[in-house]
Amino acid sequence: MFNLVLVHPQIPQNTGSIGRMCVNTDCALHIIKPTMFDLSEKAVRRAGLDYWHLLDLHVWENLDAFLEAHGAHESRFFFATTKTKQLYFDARYHPGDYLFFGGESTGLPQELMQRRFENAVTIPMGKQGRSLNQATSAGIVLYEAIRQNYEAFAAL
Repeated sequence: MFNLVLVHPQIPQNTGSIGRMCVNTDCALHIIKPTMFDLSEKAVRRAGLDYWHLLDLHVWENLDAFLEAHGAHESRFFFATTKTKQLYFDARYHPGDYLFFGGESTGLPQELMQRRFENAVTIPMGKQGRSLNQATSAGIVLYEAIRQNYEAFAAL
C-alpha cells in the first residue's frame, strides 16, 4: 500500500515496531544504512515479535542506492520533519507513496528533503517538545495516509 523509508535509524526497538506496523498495514519497509544496530539484532526481532519474517523489507546500503532505484517516484516522496509548517494531514497521499523518517537524533538529511521540500510535512506539537518518537511519528503519518485511502486499504 505505502512505503515507509527509515533513513539511518538508530534505535532497534523503533525499527521493530515500525516493521510490525508495516506487516499489519501491508506496507513495505525500506531501511537505508548506516544503522546504529545490526538488523538481525534481537531487539528488532523482539519489537517486531513474530511478524518480522512476514515483513516486505528492503535494505539499502546508502541513500544514493535507494534514490537510484526509486528516484523516478520522487514526486511521491513525503518527508516527516520539524523544519516545515505544512501539517501532515494537509498533504494528499496515494497508494505507493514513500513516507520518509529520519534517524532519531539526526532527522532527515536536508539535501534529501530539498529534492521535494514542498512534500515536507510536520506533526503539530506543543512548545515544550522538540520531536516525537520515530515509531509514533511513522504511525501518525501512515494512518493518515491510510485514512485518506481507506477504500483501497479495505480492499486488500
